[in-house]
Amino acid sequence: MYGSPETVRKILTDGGDTWAIVGLSNNERRAAHGVADVLQRYGKRIVPVHPKAETVHGEQGYPDLASIPFEVDVVDVFVNSDLAGPVADQAAAIGAKAVWFQLGVIDEAAYERTLEAGLDMVMDRCPAIEIPRLG
Repeated sequence: MYGSPETVRKILTDGGDTWAIVGLSNNERRAAHGVADVLQRYGKRIVPVHPKAETVHGEQGYPDLASIPFEVDVVDVFVNSDLAGPVADQAAAIGAKAVWFQLGVIDEAAYERTLEAGLDMVMDRCPAIEIPRLG
């Protein structure tokens, strides 16, 4: 796991409330769907990012990060590891504060680039597991 307990806490409590979830669609069998539900229950605004740009959990979807017409605080990444690095780079380009790679999404070079760009970064963890632990 990458990202200190302090970084996890910072992103979940002080990192902002608008979370772009890359890979989120209306497929209820996908982990992103359940994680988005948990984040909403904890007061986060979710923004679905998927080529289909579907509305999910009542929130308008967008085909990519650059298409979102408002500020995004955290980019939560549910894509294969080989696609995750470019998403992290796009997160930095749109001015996000943090990037969160989900369980099993690992790209060490992207992790280092994201930190060097000044963003907070967590990799190979799940916010839906971490946020209830904050108490």
